[in-house]
Amino acid sequence: MGSGSRRRPPTDADLVVVGAGIVGLAHALEAGRRGLSVIVVERDDHARGASVRNFGHCFMSAQTGDALDFALEARTRWRELAAAAGFWLLESGTLLVARLHEELDVIREFAAMCPGQAHVLGPAEVLERAPVASRGLLGGLWTPLDYRVDAREALPALARWLEQEQGVAFLWRTTAFGAEPGVLATSRGDLTAEAIVIAAGHDVDGLHPESAANADLRRCSLHMLRVALPDGRTIVPALATGLALLRYGAFGACPSLPTLRARIERDRPELLAAEVNLLVTQRADGDLVIGDTHTYAHSPTPFRDERLDDLLLAEVSSLLDGAPLAVRERWHGTYAHAPGREFLVTTPAAGVRAVVVTSGIGMTTALGLAPSVLSDLFEPSHATP
Repeated sequence: MGSGSRRRPPTDADLVVVGAGIVGLAHALEAGRRGLSVIVVERDDHARGASVRNFGHCFMSAQTGDALDFALEARTRWRELAAAAGFWLLESGTLLVARLHEELDVIREFAAMCPGQAHVLGPAEVLERAPVASRGLLGGLWTPLDYRVDAREALPALARWLEQEQGVAFLWRTTAFGAEPGVLATSRGDLTAEAIVIAAGHDVDGLHPESAANADLRRCSLHMLRVALPDGRTIVPALATGLALLRYGAFGACPSLPTLRARIERDRPELLAAEVNLLVTQRADGDLVIGDTHTYAHSPTPFRDERLDDLLLAEVSSLLDGAPLAVRERWHGTYAHAPGREFLVTTPAAGVRAVVVTSGIGMTTALGLAPSVLSDLFEPSHATP
């Protein structure tokens, strides 16, 4: 088809979404389920932010409150979407390896609070599930509900499916300048819509600085790596260590958690100083995604400290019994962070919502968060039956 006959992109819809990351795509998906017309505006020509720089780990079991409700809803939707859009998804579960008695105390308390969804394993059972180091191994926490996807594959596949099969219009390489009731100003002209969702992640501070400032929204920068294992071993579950117990809301009610934090602060202060949350996931091609560290700033430094990569590599090698790790890629992950909250949903103008997952759990929760936002935005006549 020649350029002269190319169909012009639409300029109006029931819903306009800014951002083609997982939060934006989740809202486009939910709007389509409700029979609404949708335009997605994305400044790049593909998703390249937090939604493709992560582990692809949907850690449903580590959530609590609204985040848990959203995660459980998202769990069903991820499975449906993988089948429909044709991307890889593995019901892998998560194996949290305990090598301190204080870690074992916390996971026992957590499993007692979550019967049927979390199981305490002995050392032999841990080794049956993953080839981790046996030295110092005390046990583990097994949470079977959790999923893994390849984020780099899943996001483009989901966008293609929404465009080709669900009729969602995408305006790539299009910058949003600002929203007011019924109108989104963009670099390709104004778009009109009944409702607008701003799902721009940490860059929401450029569109709605007041909302971001009120929430003290900052950027969380992560050191992450992709490594190859020379022995080609298979690691089905996502792997975590006791550091994860300090970071996720579901473990916060465990009485032994302060004792564990004090132990790590005494023995391994460098891990807390870098805010390490050691996670390992294996891609479909066999390589491992490993990380991560956490630093917070409104404008993060672009310069990487090699010592943090060295720390991560040493910790993963120790977890995998000294396995040599060949680094293939290194990158900064970046996501929005707001102290004391997991989600930021504001109303900058009538019919406009700015929606940000502010805790690094977008892949886990976004598909469950979007229905609640759209139910709030649209009249009951549009609601899902």
